[in-house]
Amino acid sequence: MSLPPEGGTPNENIKAERQTKIFMTTPASESLPQYFTRRSEEVNQWLDSLLPKESTPPVNLHKAMRYSMFAGGKRLRPVLVLASGEALGAATDDLMPAACALEMIHTYSLIHDDLPAMDNDDLRRGRPTCHKAFGEAMAILAGDALLTQAFRVLALDAPHRDALKQLRVIGEIAKAAGTVEALIGGQVVDMESEGQTVDAATLDYIHRSKTGAMIRAAVIVGGLIAEATDEQMSKLDDYSRRIGLAFQIADDILDVTQTSEQLGKTAGKDQAASKATYPAIHGLEASKKKAHELVDEAIAIIASLGGDTQILAAIASFIVARKS
Repeated sequence: MSLPPEGGTPNENIKAERQTKIFMTTPASESLPQYFTRRSEEVNQWLDSLLPKESTPPVNLHKAMRYSMFAGGKRLRPVLVLASGEALGAATDDLMPAACALEMIHTYSLIHDDLPAMDNDDLRRGRPTCHKAFGEAMAILAGDALLTQAFRVLALDAPHRDALKQLRVIGEIAKAAGTVEALIGGQVVDMESEGQTVDAATLDYIHRSKTGAMIRAAVIVGGLIAEATDEQMSKLDDYSRRIGLAFQIADDILDVTQTSEQLGKTAGKDQAASKATYPAIHGLEASKKKAHELVDEAIAIIASLGGDTQILAAIASFIVARKS
């Protein structure tokens, strides 16, 4: 994908870039890290075109948004949109706006999660958090702006001609970012559970909502844009729920086994804050076993999806093999 022309609005830039439909295939010789690198670069190009430039007033707000948006990260959620949609024949250009919108929402949640009123963290992706770099007020507004921009993109920059499909995509993402078994609801229960005795059911609710809902949405949205059958959507749902929970279990494990330098964020914060985690409730070895079981189930489910599911299977394995 070529870079958009300078000076155009996000909508105009995307239209200019969308002159040619592109189907991305993964060469057999390409490793998963290479795949992530390539797709992340593509996602970053689209994000650059969909966000206001730093020079656009108010300058400090747009600098703060871009500071966090381009701080690095695995781009797991947009990659899942691409992998699930492309496995079922969707064009990359049709998938990218939703993929980028999900990453904007994810980044907004990280900015707010790091605030002193929440997790009070000074480090994210190996550098000072947004509120440390720009102040608390600007960080709050940057998060708000990224959330708003995500839905602007979904409403105005998505290329779907089918209005019903577009509404379903917007609805799925809005639901995942909301309060009922979703991102914000999970964050609330996570905060309220600090220092409390939490049972396994509550812990699963937190993980399924705070982390799993947005991962599930990424996979489901790819399927919706690809016009997957009901049977395929059911399999994508089952796959996504398993990798979503496995991802957060793996995060819990990494928090107690890795250093801050390895993670790019402060290690040991969960234990210090007496947060509900899988190792704290189930033990480290049982947590590792559960994560691997979930991944094995996800890979078995996705094998019968139809289409090329090699990347989806590899992503599932990566979730528990990663070191940060």
